[in-house]
Amino acid sequence: MKVTVRDCLQLESFRQCIVVAGERSLDNRVKTVSVLDAATIEDAKNFNGNPEELVLTSFSGMRDNRSLQCETLRVLAKSGIAALAVFQKGNNDVQVSKELINAADEAGLPLLIMVDSQKGGYSRLITEVMDQILYGSNFKNSLINNTVFHLLNFEKHSSFQQALREAAVNNDFQVVLLSEDFNPVLTIETLQRTTVDEAIVRGKQIALNLSEVYSLVEIDGVLTYWGLVTISGEKHYLFIVDNEDNYSSGEITKLAEIIELAMGMWKYTPERDAKAEFAKALIRGNKSLAYSLKEEAGVKPNEIISVFHAKGIETPEGEAVLNSFREEGLLSYIRIAEGDETFGILLHGGKSLQNSEQNEKAVCTQLFDKLKAQEGVRIFHVTGVDGIEGAGDGFRLINETWSFVEGIFPYKRVFSKYELVLVSNCISIQVQGGNLKTNYMELLEPFSAEGDNKSRQLLETLETFVLDAGMNSSKTSEFMGIHTNTVQYRLKKINEVLGAEITGNRVIPGLTVALALKRLERVAK
Repeated sequence: MKVTVRDCLQLESFRQCIVVAGERSLDNRVKTVSVLDAATIEDAKNFNGNPEELVLTSFSGMRDNRSLQCETLRVLAKSGIAALAVFQKGNNDVQVSKELINAADEAGLPLLIMVDSQKGGYSRLITEVMDQILYGSNFKNSLINNTVFHLLNFEKHSSFQQALREAAVNNDFQVVLLSEDFNPVLTIETLQRTTVDEAIVRGKQIALNLSEVYSLVEIDGVLTYWGLVTISGEKHYLFIVDNEDNYSSGEITKLAEIIELAMGMWKYTPERDAKAEFAKALIRGNKSLAYSLKEEAGVKPNEIISVFHAKGIETPEGEAVLNSFREEGLLSYIRIAEGDETFGILLHGGKSLQNSEQNEKAVCTQLFDKLKAQEGVRIFHVTGVDGIEGAGDGFRLINETWSFVEGIFPYKRVFSKYELVLVSNCISIQVQGGNLKTNYMELLEPFSAEGDNKSRQLLETLETFVLDAGMNSSKTSEFMGIHTNTVQYRLKKINEVLGAEITGNRVIPGLTVALALKRLERVAK
């Protein structure tokens, strides 16, 4: 509930309080309390200059410097504190000067003198003020009782959803229940100032560190409180919107407890998270289930552009990149996050890309390039899929190869279907063995015939040139830490050893597979 300086003056701990300045501002709101013991203006501003904060002090850090006290008061007033309460515990304590009173009047800041404040001191006052802020005199009689009245009115309401909407309308709050994968499964909106999607994007950043008291996330002036609830043994996220900033975090926490209790009494079961189930079906390769869920999930198969598996993108920076593409209408997405790993489906974002250089595949590539800018990110994707069948096949290819592809291409951070298909073929050849594998490995036999150090250097150069550097000699020299001329010399020798031009169209495919097989053997060991 809203608590003002005037409300605080009615508390027992303020019984000996005298208001000596700023009486016109007694309706300043008080949201929290702090104690000022700073010796400098800068420290006072940093530690106590919070908007709507009641600051308690005896000026212990600047006891004999009246001008410093006045300047500190002015700085705190500019920062928006609610009031300044000066404690006087006896004749030897600091006396409030006329200069300080005049400074408070000029700043319009309530200045309170706590006379004879020996008993209880700071702790008693802080306890009473915070109790008033968190629970207040009208707490049980307004929000909770009113909400309980509507939520448990089984005669009037036919469902939990209807009862919750009535409670929300009458108490000026909103409720959104999210699955563990952050997809809305219940939405009660009573005042739309920001979209649910925007709230989810911002709230998700703190959702993994939620405490028992609901965490406040302010979104463009809208106060949302986030917390965890368990329904039928499954974790969900609940966020409550305080439309007009009427309630405290303590009240919101109690409200959430009542809502969770009412869910049990109504035997409410959230709608299943169809989008997450759709994505999980494709990840598991269950295409028939994905087909049955596509309408419930609101997914049109021809809208699917790409599927991916990523590591390291579940960060505020990664969230911002994904959200920017969604807000621009370039892409929409379904994500399943499991720790540091993410499985995702990219879909049309609604913006027309016709007659533009930004075709669908190019937009996906731009997204992955921006995501990989973060340190440690790895992305495995199949872009340009054909509906549900293609998406399922794409996830199968990713699942079969991603744990090997990094070892074969250690310098890459984004792996497309071309690298994945190559690795998949190599895995098949490795498993099958026999003449097929022998035929490929024999292509590298000329380098092992003599077994000397120069042959090993030539093979290592060829491996780097083909698999890592994209047949670019400058990049090869960079990766190997040798001069470009040395690379050119070794490439010439490689051609002589093989008896073929390695960049030839009929030569490079077989060499690529052979070199990838060689690396795969090292990775698999």
